[in-house]
Amino acid sequence: MDINDLVRENIKNLRPYSTARDEFKGQASVFLDANENSYGSPLPANYNRYPDPLQLDLKDAISKIKGVPIENTFLGNGSDEAIDLLFRAFCNPGKDNVIVLPPTYGMYEVSANINDVEIRKVNLLPNFQLDMEKIAETIDKNTKLIFICSPNNPTGNSINREDIETILANFNGIVVVDEAYINYARQKTFIQELTEYGNLVVLQTFSKAWGLAALRLGMAFSSTKVIDVLNKIKPPYNINQATQDLAFEALKNIAQVNDWIKESVAERDRLSKALTALNIVKKVYPSDANFILTEVTDALKIYDTLVDQGIIVRDRSKVTLCEGCLRITVGTKEENDKLLTVLENF
Repeated sequence: MDINDLVRENIKNLRPYSTARDEFKGQASVFLDANENSYGSPLPANYNRYPDPLQLDLKDAISKIKGVPIENTFLGNGSDEAIDLLFRAFCNPGKDNVIVLPPTYGMYEVSANINDVEIRKVNLLPNFQLDMEKIAETIDKNTKLIFICSPNNPTGNSINREDIETILANFNGIVVVDEAYINYARQKTFIQELTEYGNLVVLQTFSKAWGLAALRLGMAFSSTKVIDVLNKIKPPYNINQATQDLAFEALKNIAQVNDWIKESVAERDRLSKALTALNIVKKVYPSDANFILTEVTDALKIYDTLVDQGIIVRDRSKVTLCEGCLRITVGTKEENDKLLTVLENF
């Protein structure tokens, strides 16, 4: 399979915007090429210069942790930017289609609607795994992308690895494995499979385990052919300098992040056991993420009661296969204790 055969014709022929930083290579001390404010910034740090459009220093630091070469790495304004660019690169509006697997992350469908691309939904099985037979029946010659969220949001479970590998080996399109919650999972990342599958895109994020949700920084890892296309169509300076600087500093504190992950997993297990013991809880689903999907006796009333106590969870009771469920993020020990006290007294 040739990735170039999947790329939209207008994208193949696109001449990307050339920035001042793209045209200049080498060292210099006087920059009079990009119409920046030469005097500096009204801030403690100067942000008057445009940032590196390809974020090479940050990608280099990420590669040392992830083990993925720079040329196989794309950085976006959150994973949402990478999702949107995949639609723009590979899906012809009004012609092509993509497959999503509800219940799952809602941004896949939103991006499809924005880009006028048909969404084909194949619901997960009752155990929240892939309906492989139905997926195979739904694919046609215009199916360009399949989105697989693993661990899945909002169910929390990891998708069977063998099923994902089967799709990768047999689907003549792009398979997007969204690993936003992989740091909390028992399952290994699909990053190690990049060299085997040229049609694999792995999404990860700094918003969860790394605690940098406010920076809006997402990662996409794939073959160089896919990454080159994403770099070709992205906005010139999509990652601002402040985000690059702060993320670079955060990468030096991986020990702290690993400690938080261990603590979150321990709290997830403690919270799951405590929720299971409550008479208002009908079922607690196993989770590989930093949240727990919980079926309760009266989702709306319990949700409103928690809101009255200043505790916000996510009501998922109207989502396919999640009827009567609340999605509860694992908080600190103190936050989880407060939650449990309210639920015990409900």
